[in-house]
Order: sequence, then C-alpha cells, then structure tokens
Amino acid sequence: MSNEAPLAVVTGSSSGIGLAIARALLAQGWRVLGLDRAAPTLEAAGLRALAVDLCDADALAAAASAASGASALVHAAGVLRVGRLGELEPEAGELLWRLHVGAAERLANALVPAMAARRAGRVVLVGSRVARGCAGRSQYAGTKAALVAMARSWAAELAPCGVTVNVVSPAATATAMLQDPARTSVAPKLTPMGRLIQPEEVASLVAYLLSPAAAAITGQDIQVCGGASLEG
Repeated sequence: MSNEAPLAVVTGSSSGIGLAIARALLAQGWRVLGLDRAAPTLEAAGLRALAVDLCDADALAAAASAASGASALVHAAGVLRVGRLGELEPEAGELLWRLHVGAAERLANALVPAMAARRAGRVVLVGSRVARGCAGRSQYAGTKAALVAMARSWAAELAPCGVTVNVVSPAATATAMLQDPARTSVAPKLTPMGRLIQPEEVASLVAYLLSPAAAAITGQDIQVCGGASLEG
C-alpha cells in the first residue's frame, strides 16, 4: 500500500467494533494505525499496530507522535461496567471516563489541529444507545453521553475548517464485550429486529463518515440500533 494513502488512527483495533473498522478502512485503501492494549489480531499491508494503554497519558502522547499526518481519528475502544446505585464502584467510573472520554480528548487534542490546518479531516467516536439512559449502567451511559456533547462541541469549532466530527452509537453489538464477567448481571437487549448488531454494520457507517461523500455530515449522533430508537 502506498505511503501516500490517507492514515486513520483507530483505537480498540484488536477486537470487536475497532477491529471491524480497521478491516473496513484497509479495504477502502486507508493506512491504519491501530492502538490497543491487547496484542494485534490482524496482519495486513497498511496496518501498523501499537500496544498502548489508552488510559496512560504518556503512552497516548507517544502514540500521537507516531500518528503525525493522520487524516482521521476513530475512537472505538471501550469497556462496560454495570451497577445500580448503592453498588457503584468509583474505580469503575474512573476507568470508563479515562478510556471513553479522556483518551478521545487527548488524541483529538494532539491530532485534530493539524487536520484543521490542512482544512480536511474526520473524527468519529463510537458511542452507545445506552447514552440515552439505562438502569444499572449509569457510569457507562454517562461517559457515552459525554462523547456526544464533546463531539458536538468539536464539530461546531471545526466546521469552518472542513473537519467533521460525528458519533456512531450502536445498540447491543455481537462482540466479546457481551461475555465480559463485569456485565453478566445485565443481559443484552435484542433490537426490534430480534438480533444483535454486527460489528461490520457499525464499521460500514464509520467508513462512510470518513469518505468524501460524507463531507457535509458533522455534529451528529447516528444510531445503529435495529429499530430500538423507535421505542423511545
């Protein structure tokens, strides 16, 4: 793959939605810098994987240096912790905030100004339908809701510079997160279509938002929910 191909930074690229996004972008001719604490699970021309603790500020700064010249940032890394009031663990809330919000903030702060200077760039944050509120998932929902507010704020700043910022929010998706022991007390809710969302369905929307055809779409929280949003 040519070194002139555009570079996308994708967090959480070793599994689930992040892995599907990396595959989709590679198939469309992007170079991908994958950032994940886990070892890479994909080998492909055009992919460079870095082992990074996304909650570590110094590690993120080093990763951002390796991503110089990036044309897109996709923050797909995430974890789920559940708990009702009276059972909430502060450590879980801090982890969710550092990973979902803090990592997005640090990477965007390091990478997006150069995109704005070039008057071209894309940012996509992977949110969740749970951001609208869900019993037993307040810590997770709070961080995903923060992503929407942050993305809309960045979109307002960057629209004059030709850089778009959007959130893609799937309903329950068929990834390893569903088997996480930390969430076994809350079963995933199927969509009205009677099935889980597939990672590739989320990835295809992300790839479109990074394409020239999506240049006028910014500041949006787009649901990939199998009709769940129709229920309120």
